[in-house]
Amino acid sequence: MKILIGYDGSECANEALLDLRRAGLPHQADVIVEAVTETWLPPPAALELTQGITREQENLALARRAKAMLEIEFPDWDIQAQTDDGSPASVLLKKADVWKPDLIAVGSHGRSALGRFFFGSVSQKVLHEAHCSVRIGRLREGAPIKAATDPVRIIVGVDGSPDAQAAINAVAVRCWPTGSQVRLVNGFAKMPYAVSGEMAVELDGWFARESARVKEMIDEGVAQLCATGVFAAAVMKEEEPKKLLCAEAEAWQADVIFVGAHGAGRLERFLIGSISGGVAARADCVVEVVRTPAQ
Repeated sequence: MKILIGYDGSECANEALLDLRRAGLPHQADVIVEAVTETWLPPPAALELTQGITREQENLALARRAKAMLEIEFPDWDIQAQTDDGSPASVLLKKADVWKPDLIAVGSHGRSALGRFFFGSVSQKVLHEAHCSVRIGRLREGAPIKAATDPVRIIVGVDGSPDAQAAINAVAVRCWPTGSQVRLVNGFAKMPYAVSGEMAVELDGWFARESARVKEMIDEGVAQLCATGVFAAAVMKEEEPKKLLCAEAEAWQADVIFVGAHGAGRLERFLIGSISGGVAARADCVVEVVRTPAQ
């Protein structure tokens, strides 16, 4: 497995590193830690060279610090510490396009003051434009730091799509601590009241077929996950999907939400904001958006 980690030394970036201990990742992996920090204003011309060197040295020190932290938890990982010039999101996306990782891991926001209040621009851009899976790390406010061996509570958003199946598959191949639990969550819409006559009959049939298809995926997903040694169950409610996923995660105190993503075309980049991006921005836990290599 190839993992690209964006790191800027912020508290949130450190939380993202800690989260990797509980991500079910393999014991062996090729990893690049890319140290990137946001630069808000260009330096004066006289200071540009000196500050550029200093910033590069600082970023490399950050990357090496993150590398040392990871080596304690993952002694068999092959980890490289790197840094490049440019805006953080662009650097990570360019690196990902060349190196082609299976997963990008970033914190939900960086060191800027605005990042404390809003879903970070870096993580949001990476989430929308990457061609691989993206894991947005965060620690629930007030929650204690859990041990790597503590059971993990996992929510998977399921809507019957191939992307949802990819999310189920991603969870199934991970190595989770004993006692870990998975909930497959589906939020569905009710039949519109304003429809009548022949159209109502057609919509009734469509809703029935869709419900049966989603239920089949959920039932098969529960069996697939239980076969790996975790406890799996289903939650199906009449609720808008991203609201339901976030609400279930908060009520159950989930550690992570897995959701599938569309591809990286222009239309899909827009559509992802409706579900995956909304969950990543609103959830109070880690969110992993799953993409298959073909996407």
